[in-house]
Amino acid sequence: MIVGTAGHIDHGKTSLLRALTGIEGDRRPAERERGITIDLGYVYADLGDGALTGFIDVPGHERFVHNMLAGASGIDLVLLVVAADDGVMPQTREHLAIVQLLGIRRAVVALTKADRVASERVQQAAAEVRELLSEGPFSGAPIFPVSSVSGEGIEALRGALADAARETRERAASGGFRLAVDRAFSVSGAGIVVTGTAFVGTVNVGDELLLGSAGRRVRVRGLHAQNRQSQQAHAGQRVALNIAGERLGVEQIRRGDWLLAADLHAPTTRIDVELRLLPGEIRAFAHWTPVHVHLGAQDVTGRVALLEGERLLPGERTFAQLVLNAPGHAVHGDRFVLRDQSAQRTLGGGRVLDPFAPARNRRSAERLEQLRALQGDGLESALPILLAQARNGLDPAVLARQFNRPGEADLPADVLRINTRLGPRLFAGERWGSLQHQLLDALQRFHDDAPDELGPDRDRLRRYAFPQLERPVFVALLESLLATQSIDSSGPWLHLPDHRVQLGEADERLRDRLWPLLLAGAFDPPWVRDLARQLAVEEGDVRLLLRKLARLGELHQVVKDLFYPEQTVRTLARHALQLRDEAGIIRAAAFRDRIGTGRKRCIQLLEYFDRIGFTRRFGNERRIREDSALAIQE
Repeated sequence: MIVGTAGHIDHGKTSLLRALTGIEGDRRPAERERGITIDLGYVYADLGDGALTGFIDVPGHERFVHNMLAGASGIDLVLLVVAADDGVMPQTREHLAIVQLLGIRRAVVALTKADRVASERVQQAAAEVRELLSEGPFSGAPIFPVSSVSGEGIEALRGALADAARETRERAASGGFRLAVDRAFSVSGAGIVVTGTAFVGTVNVGDELLLGSAGRRVRVRGLHAQNRQSQQAHAGQRVALNIAGERLGVEQIRRGDWLLAADLHAPTTRIDVELRLLPGEIRAFAHWTPVHVHLGAQDVTGRVALLEGERLLPGERTFAQLVLNAPGHAVHGDRFVLRDQSAQRTLGGGRVLDPFAPARNRRSAERLEQLRALQGDGLESALPILLAQARNGLDPAVLARQFNRPGEADLPADVLRINTRLGPRLFAGERWGSLQHQLLDALQRFHDDAPDELGPDRDRLRRYAFPQLERPVFVALLESLLATQSIDSSGPWLHLPDHRVQLGEADERLRDRLWPLLLAGAFDPPWVRDLARQLAVEEGDVRLLLRKLARLGELHQVVKDLFYPEQTVRTLARHALQLRDEAGIIRAAAFRDRIGTGRKRCIQLLEYFDRIGFTRRFGNERRIREDSALAIQE
């Protein structure tokens, strides 16, 4: 169990821990000289159950609340210290608000300096504390009048803490290892040591972890758990890790850095949260207010974007997005605290919902519905709504980081894993089927709107049907329909299996006038401009119709604006077949002489044969592909 103290300055937190444990806390010389705690101190003691309980001694002065916050994350129980002579003071209230915002649900109250005041004053101070705790999660918390000097009440308090330690459930060992660094120092002969509270998971000597937002790779050379040398540490313990890394110096490590399992490393600057403004705030909280964000042991500045209005009244809750000025780390369910821009006042706090928040559409109805789903306790409860609202599916790797669920999560039977070119995506089976039907309907509408076209290509169909879908997702959707032959392709053109191009009456009339000219041209048909001039029609109309006929397979576009009828191309192919030698080779000069055209036109035709797979070029020669469609003629 990890116990954290809380309370006003000079209410005797450090003296109380000394009386409880018999151990002098880990204090700096400057603190001993001044008689106050200015940074975090750590004590470990056996309260009688054979296990070590870790105590975090936090500073009570208002100037060092940021240090208090660095130690408060990850504690199991708060030891609220209130001096009997002073009673409830400003930092008592602020520390209490902070531990409540951090989601700590267990507390024991020590009413210190009970030997300095009359019993009536002790009872009065106890009544003040009960009133303070009456409306929160610590209502009914036991109160122990104690004296660190005479020892009065110390044994009873120690017994209550021992009982709480026995009742403390071990935190889940599943999930990637996470530790918020609150100290880093160098030990002669050992190297760099970092300490912190393990949030989740286990760590072993020899493990490799990533450090800080830069993701420095470090190796665990040794470790202490709850102040004892060990080969393994787990969530809920105070841990000291002796780490080594390439060119790693203690000056490169800062309080607030995270030590993480590699799969969890994904620095973020946008975090969607559930935010509560403290009831004691004197004014409403405005959209885009600059703040200090305390997350784990990290203190980073940023701004708060309110997602459900422009103002938040004291005591109210809302969805918000933290926009950080430096990369941070979080997973779903993490607690955070906000302090004002000058770091003088605690404003509120709450719980992380999505550490990978979007920059766009963050106030949309879809997004707010997702955030409401994320208010639950875990992935299982949120997944159905997340899938229903995710236009492009869910990335399982992002989900694993968001909920710290490494490996492949067990998915419900109705969830499909769709492979795309950017990795797998998860879709509800019903939604994926709906997308397939929508795509088929869109293609049918395209055919209805443009009956004289064979169909769109991939990019045009995506713009027509699903401009909001990411291209890799759309390609996977399309390929699923191509695989079942619900959609056919003719070259780059996509169409429904029963679709046939239908020319309009005007096109049919123009085709009837063009066709004799194309046939009469034999191996040297007229160019588009010549056809348009002979028929006295717009060149663009002729070109458009000839391209439609090419998509229908009635014409071949050999080069731009030069089209050959299908039967003419087959005749040219027969000539080529007759000219091949025993090795299947045809020569350009012989082919030119056979069809009676110039060399340029001959080469254009042979290059077209190369493109459609009838011939293959080797240097200056070409060989017939015997398995090509044109080579297999009746």
